[in-house]
Amino acid sequence: MTAENAPKKIVLAYSGGLDTSVILPWLKERYPGVKLVAFAAELGQGSELSGIEDKARKSGADEVVVMDLQKEFAEQYCFPMLRAHAIYEQDYLLGTSIARPLIAAKQVEVARQTGADAVGHGATGKGNDQVRFELTYMALAPDLKIIAPWKDKSFELRDRESAIEYAEKHGIPIPVSKKKIYSQDRNLWHISHEGAEIEDPNAEPNWDACLTMTSPLAKTPDESEIVAVEFEAGNPIAVNGQNLAGDKLIAKLNEIGGRHGVGVALLVENRLIGMKSRGVYETPGGTILYEAHKALEQICIERDTLHFKQQIALKYAEIVYNGQWFHPLRESLQAFIDHTNATVTGTAKVRLYKGRAMAIGATSRHTLYDSKLASFSMEGYDVTAARGFIDLFGLPMKVAQQAKRW
Repeated sequence: MTAENAPKKIVLAYSGGLDTSVILPWLKERYPGVKLVAFAAELGQGSELSGIEDKARKSGADEVVVMDLQKEFAEQYCFPMLRAHAIYEQDYLLGTSIARPLIAAKQVEVARQTGADAVGHGATGKGNDQVRFELTYMALAPDLKIIAPWKDKSFELRDRESAIEYAEKHGIPIPVSKKKIYSQDRNLWHISHEGAEIEDPNAEPNWDACLTMTSPLAKTPDESEIVAVEFEAGNPIAVNGQNLAGDKLIAKLNEIGGRHGVGVALLVENRLIGMKSRGVYETPGGTILYEAHKALEQICIERDTLHFKQQIALKYAEIVYNGQWFHPLRESLQAFIDHTNATVTGTAKVRLYKGRAMAIGATSRHTLYDSKLASFSMEGYDVTAARGFIDLFGLPMKVAQQAKRW
């Protein structure tokens, strides 16, 4: 990038973690005179943002903006994804994927408010987050420059060890060490863990070292617990009869589910850019919500519609994983999904025990479940209609089999 095209003011997605901590001083060296705005999104990281403004300024930030986005994250990002029942590659509930578009969208807002001409992130050139950030920038603010140090040829930090050395040299406090190099991402919906022994696909992770939101199975209660979740049009609104805002509801379920070891996933996933990676994901509250939502959909949505929606969910999950939240296709699919969920209203009960969350009952004023039709009694049901139905339904198979003899 030439001096004429160099950014004058950058809004950096800042977490206070290793990567963004070292990037702040590096940007000052890379672009002399540049102004830096450290933007931190409060998405439910717990104590991770404690003292973040002071830390950012000591690391080189000229301005610091911290936004509490927990309620918006829960209700406008997590819940639409829940209504879709999106799961990536059978196990991943998309906790990191769903957060990045919100962070990037707010970065764009801050850039407009502060007169910045660039936005930046600390995602590496190997991961998915670089795509999620940059696709959002492109969709919402194609005029802004995108600064991605890990893809800058002059960026001399090529691994986490060198980044730690750089931080120590510049006196930047960081939450990792060379002895414990887990890459972790936490928000209200989940926490992910990558690196160290987790990278070995044949090794069991050190659960005591990495589990944060959930208890190891050996430390979970010996008695099960039933939690009741109430929904309105596909959105969770209450837990055990207590109405809660979206962020408070997820936090409550995280506490309950975490106590029972619910929502831990260990998987090798296919990254968007082509490689496979292995990670541990903890999503206790989200796992309970998915199980409860599934139970209500089963009784509230007509068969063909539900089956087609399940196909849509695979594509929706892929879209979210790939960072295409603001893509017209995701918005169009959302319209279909929300229409199907208009009647997903009621309460589902989920039993929690030793890492398992299982829906054990659901009730809704929109239920399609007819106990008389479902029973073994033939009263009021024309059994002779089944014979003709089977004859016609099986006719293509019958003809095909006959053709084999000719």
